[in-house]
Amino acid sequence: MDLVTSFLFGGLIPLGVVLSAWISGITYIPHQRVGVVERLWSPRGSLVDGRIVATEQEAGFQADVLRGGLHLGYSPLAWRVHGQPLVTIPEGQLGYVYARDGKPLELGQTLGRVVACNDFQDARAFLSSGGQRGRQRAILREGVYAINLAQFVVLTRDRVYAGPLSRGLEKELRGWQGELASCDGFEPVVISSSAEHGDEIGVVTAHDGPPIDAEEVIAPDTGAHGCFQDPERFLAQGGRRGKQLQVLTDGTYFVNRWFATVEKRPKTVIPIGFVGVVVSYHGASGEDVTGERFRYGEQVEPGGRGVWKRALPPGKYALNPYALKVELVPTVNFVLRWVTGLVEAHEYDKDLKSIELITADGFEPRLPLSLVLHIDYEKAPSVVQRFGDIQRLISQTLDPILSAYFRDIAQNCSMLDLLTDRERIQQHATAELGRRFKDFDINCVAVMIGRPEATRAGDDPIDHLFAQLRERRLAEEQIATFARQEEAAVQLRSLHRVQAEAERQTELTEAEMHVQIATQRAEAALAEARRKAKSDVALAIGEARARRVRGRAEAETVARVGLAEAEVARMRSKALGDSRLVTVTDVATRLATSRQPLVPERLVATGADAAGTLPSLLTMLLADRSGVSFTGTDDDLASYATSIEANASSGDEGDLEDEDAA
Repeated sequence: MDLVTSFLFGGLIPLGVVLSAWISGITYIPHQRVGVVERLWSPRGSLVDGRIVATEQEAGFQADVLRGGLHLGYSPLAWRVHGQPLVTIPEGQLGYVYARDGKPLELGQTLGRVVACNDFQDARAFLSSGGQRGRQRAILREGVYAINLAQFVVLTRDRVYAGPLSRGLEKELRGWQGELASCDGFEPVVISSSAEHGDEIGVVTAHDGPPIDAEEVIAPDTGAHGCFQDPERFLAQGGRRGKQLQVLTDGTYFVNRWFATVEKRPKTVIPIGFVGVVVSYHGASGEDVTGERFRYGEQVEPGGRGVWKRALPPGKYALNPYALKVELVPTVNFVLRWVTGLVEAHEYDKDLKSIELITADGFEPRLPLSLVLHIDYEKAPSVVQRFGDIQRLISQTLDPILSAYFRDIAQNCSMLDLLTDRERIQQHATAELGRRFKDFDINCVAVMIGRPEATRAGDDPIDHLFAQLRERRLAEEQIATFARQEEAAVQLRSLHRVQAEAERQTELTEAEMHVQIATQRAEAALAEARRKAKSDVALAIGEARARRVRGRAEAETVARVGLAEAEVARMRSKALGDSRLVTVTDVATRLATSRQPLVPERLVATGADAAGTLPSLLTMLLADRSGVSFTGTDDDLASYATSIEANASSGDEGDLEDEDAA
């Protein structure tokens, strides 16, 4: 009996304690969990109007949760406590909230408004402040939250905190989680400028708020709203749903992807050598600044709708590509090639082909062309306003003008002219096309003509022309080569002469020295000879003068002797009374002294006058001896003697003066 009693009392006491605790409603909640309270019945009745969370002690899930620890008063007869985990948002991630209870969303509203509820940890405050059911605009940042999972569902990247739910809602929540994960919605938006990602911007599309006006294509910028991180401020400032004009630049942004999605796009880069002409699809209709005469669209001030009159210089710009279009216009010289199968890197000429021509002599070549163009950066907006872009400018204007121009040129020249007179054609084309293109605000720098090609395969007549030109050029080059060879031969001969002179330089030097020595010796000998000749001349002159003086003296002596003899003869003649007697006397004297026999051994006589021969001979001998033919009287003889002396004296003086002068 004692054993039974002890057993009963020993087992009933703990059972009673447990039963008392159960009846009294003692509940323990671990500190890493929360208790979602569900009231099974209540004097206030059940929830009405579709509500599922009670704030006035109605039956159902209660707004308040139990935190970690012991709690009394929750008898299982009236209450049921559901243990739920704390909501944990990992660092660098976002948590999305879905409210199961609250006011319904208004017309056109997609997300519930933000209310003060301690990050959804105060369900009572959420419901009493007008919180709305459905997906919420507010998000949860990294941290641990004690949230009533009967009121709120929290979506994270790795888990769905849903509490006691039906299977249908759980499946829908899993779908939302997958959609958010596909767009990286659980991570913040990171816009960076790095080598890995490049220069990026974020184009935002808002999914809540009133729609934009019908005439707009993009929502206007509403000002400061935390870069779309504060949806309530965005909507309060008049934000509209749709693509936003404002973009996100470098940084990290915690954006609710249910509220706004972010599309990453590269920044607008305007490279060196280009300007960016902005075509705006957003803004107020501006006033056209081009005037009434230019009727190619509107050019407006920056910020207006249309073509901005000021182009953007080279650089990087965070421009919304859905609101603004930037047309790159090259400001450096660029080449367009009308060459079939050849395309430049810019690809402006990808649709251009060689121009088909018909020449005046019936050839049908394809002419490849290259065109160097330049566009003034200040005229770039006008070019875009007129043509839309560079591709249309080329296809709709430059190509037709250039093709027509060269077809006209080909009709007035032969095929050979295209080959040989290319430089003149290029210069004329550059000037003429430059004049035409200037009307379109384009500068033509140069036109370059390539080698004409045949339009049909097979025997190419152009090749024959080229062969003729090559032969002609070869002949001209040969002529030039021969001329150069001739010049080279002349130079080579000069070189050999110089080399020979250089090799014989020593001998030439010695020869020059010998020549100089011989020249100096000859000059010395000549000087000596001249000196000796002068001496001999002087001696000869002196001797001749002496001889002449002696001769004249002797002649004078002889003359005086003759004069004396003549005077004697005259005196004798005067004494004898007849001059002929004197002559006879002289003859007799000479005959007496002559060695010649007086009477010849043989005598020859030739006539009757032979007896008169001797006197005549004597007279002639006397005249020859004296050098005077005298037949006069004695007075005449005296005058002759006086003249002879005068002539002798004057002749001697003149001769002496001539000799002195010589």
